[in-house]
Amino acid sequence: MKEIMWLVSNSLRSIFLNKRRIFAYVLVPLLGIFIAFMAYGNTGPTYLNAGIVDLDQTTISKNTSRFISDLNNVKTSKLAESEVKNKIASGALDCAIILEPGFSEAIMNGEEPEVQIVSIKGAQVTTYIKAYLNNYIGNLSSLSSAANGDVTVFNTLYQNYHNSEFKVSTHSLKDTSNNNDMTIQTIGFLLMVMLNSAGGLSELILKEKENRTYFRIMSAPIDGKKYVLSNVIVNMIIMTIQVVVTLTVMTKIFGISAGVPYLELIGVMMFFSLVSVGLSLVITAFATNSNSAGALQNLIMTPTCLLAGCFWPVEIMPKAAQKIADFLPQRWLLDTISDLQKGHTLSSLSLNLVTLLAFALVFFMIAIYKFSRNNNVRSFI
Repeated sequence: MKEIMWLVSNSLRSIFLNKRRIFAYVLVPLLGIFIAFMAYGNTGPTYLNAGIVDLDQTTISKNTSRFISDLNNVKTSKLAESEVKNKIASGALDCAIILEPGFSEAIMNGEEPEVQIVSIKGAQVTTYIKAYLNNYIGNLSSLSSAANGDVTVFNTLYQNYHNSEFKVSTHSLKDTSNNNDMTIQTIGFLLMVMLNSAGGLSELILKEKENRTYFRIMSAPIDGKKYVLSNVIVNMIIMTIQVVVTLTVMTKIFGISAGVPYLELIGVMMFFSLVSVGLSLVITAFATNSNSAGALQNLIMTPTCLLAGCFWPVEIMPKAAQKIADFLPQRWLLDTISDLQKGHTLSSLSLNLVTLLAFALVFFMIAIYKFSRNNNVRSFI
């Protein structure tokens, strides 16, 4: 045990004394936060800038203007008719609502009032205003029908309509979808970094054999199994640091709510750490030198991250690609986090965790078998 701890401390010392490795192992994962923040961070609530031209100047038209001003996500301003074209053309306003003269009289007579909505942005802007305005005018038309042309009765009904004690209160729910999407994209980038970091650390076994450092270590009372075990421990320590630093910066500094308890998310990520270490040892076992290990790493890790949906939603990929993703550990981890964000408990997702452990176990068994067959841990050609 003392020899393993010496190997671990020696490896960690060499890593953290190298500024380039600190950047690669600790700071590079943070790039995923910036990428996700740029992609999803600027999608806050949007407002419709509308100008209102009241040419009728009656109680009903003024109340209609006030109704439009009270709509959610609509900012209104009063305009003169002469300002409409310039404001719309310059982009200062998204649309202008013009209440024509005779607006109130038409409503009281049960006729359709003249309302113009001017916009150069088309239906995507005007539809929202039209829907609410038509509903409001429809209510007033119903009052007119009930009054049957009697102005006094209409005014009474209209006054009661505005002073009604029956109120509907609305509450806006916070949209957490953007935070969830940012979390998934950040973790997707982190998964690729973890795989590459594990591959790079395991690749050190081959590099130390190439420069004969490995054989000098083996001259001490240390065997190959202890050497590989120390490499696994170093891998797990580095990836734990990556996960903790990335999730802490994401939640505490950028204020991105993951939708999953902090410690629970770290625990789930540790399952994937075992998968990363196992896969990196498989690559090391099959590689003949550090160059071939790097080539195998690029051939396996980057394409699988792409197919698993680490950089974009898997739903946009073809059905065939989605089926392939179901056989990748990255996809199982991202699905687990996505389900936790939806309110599932960790115990209900035990199948996902067992599947990740199964991936890790298979990778470790393949690596052990290959090491034992070709004696790769003990010799280097």
